[in-house]
Amino acid sequence: MTELDGTPAGADQLRALALTNYGHFSTLRVEDGRVRGLALHLERLARDCRAVFGTDLDTDRVRDLVRRAVPAPPGGPLVVRVTVYDPELDLGRPAAPATPRVLVTTRPAGPPGPPPLRLRTLTHVRDRPAVKHVALFGVLHARRAAQLQGADDALFTDRDGRVTEGPTWNVGFVDAADRVVWPEGEALPGVTMALLRGLHAHTTAPVTPAEALGMRAAFVSNAAVGVREVASVDGTPLATGHPVVAALRSAYRDLPGDPL
Repeated sequence: MTELDGTPAGADQLRALALTNYGHFSTLRVEDGRVRGLALHLERLARDCRAVFGTDLDTDRVRDLVRRAVPAPPGGPLVVRVTVYDPELDLGRPAAPATPRVLVTTRPAGPPGPPPLRLRTLTHVRDRPAVKHVALFGVLHARRAAQLQGADDALFTDRDGRVTEGPTWNVGFVDAADRVVWPEGEALPGVTMALLRGLHAHTTAPVTPAEALGMRAAFVSNAAVGVREVASVDGTPLATGHPVVAALRSAYRDLPGDPL
């Protein structure tokens, strides 16, 4: 399903998104017509619309457009991406008043319980880290580099050598006190991370790659997969099957979500 403002999107309408790569989005997982953290996703879209286009977004309308694109339950889980962009954006005058529109795309959600990730640390800081924008070249190039080195994905470190995030997820660690440690630094404030903060004792602190390897366990989080374990960082194994990570995954899956 690919709809722009509730109607099938054509090539002309998608051309600007392909050629200018200017806009923002949020990814939701829809199960039985419900979304975990729906209000947080809508808040993000409104906040980023002001940051990217300088205008307000009608989040009630966004919710209606997502509802229209999702089949009525029962049905399999879907990953829904809501992208906000202006098909009339002038590459030479991006400061001109914008009329952002809403593109809703859907795909089947992946299977539950994907295997633990093997991560490779790479120095990378996303443009405007607090905004979930569509400029994915840098993060995908880093993911590709990590995979060419035999890993599954990249774990970003900033210019000071501190762990921050991954290409499309936040990262958390379990310390010796069984607290979740979220790395301090410039990173996207993830919706799934925000929900997980309410499910277990946590703290935020600087984390270097060496300190990460001293943690009892690690996991990544995003809306598409929820909680996914980390098997290794830079070839050094980390424990999997830790009870804190298992409890987080279970508690997150049990969140009822909000009806569309």
